[in-house]
Amino acid sequence: MAELANLIAQHINLEHGLITIAYVDCSPDLRQAKIGVSVLPEKFTGTALKELNQHSRAFSQAIIKKTRLRQVPKLHWTADFTEAKAAEIERILREDQEEIDKAKEQS
Repeated sequence: MAELANLIAQHINLEHGLITIAYVDCSPDLRQAKIGVSVLPEKFTGTALKELNQHSRAFSQAIIKKTRLRQVPKLHWTADFTEAKAAEIERILREDQEEIDKAKEQS
């Protein structure tokens, strides 16, 4: 995963954006890999996925060279919104707690 992250950093340039690998799930036969990426700001997600798909073959070739593996799984990129969802849940919980605290102060 670290090698893939390095390749992304070297070859994908999102101006004022950041791509983070959230997870990698490989099929049992190691022929397919689903890679979840988090993109900030989220408005660049489509562009990032397009760039990642365009570079998949080059990434696979680079990984083969650097790791001496005979075969690298086919890379399938997908957006991971877990962090954004977690931030939204935290915001809602914080607002609820503020309302509870306010109600306690008034009573």
